[in-house]
Amino acid sequence: AEYWHARVRAELGFGGEDPADVEDMFALKYRGARFSLGYGACPDLEDRAKIAELLQPERIGVQLSEEFQLHPEQSTDA
Repeated sequence: AEYWHARVRAELGFGGEDPADVEDMFALKYRGARFSLGYGACPDLEDRAKIAELLQPERIGVQLSEEFQLHPEQSTDA
């Protein structure tokens, strides 16, 4: 997850601001952004159906409900 987070930070133009100290990384002392369905950048939860069609989460035991929620509860597609 951190690899992809670092890659997104780099593509957004502020990856060079990452701290050199791993302890600062764990303390979240860096600029970043995380995107998730249902929030600002991706407000439409119905888009989750498109992602599920592409990724086929049922292969690993994850189901998409009629309300566009993932089960089990701690699953993520962000």
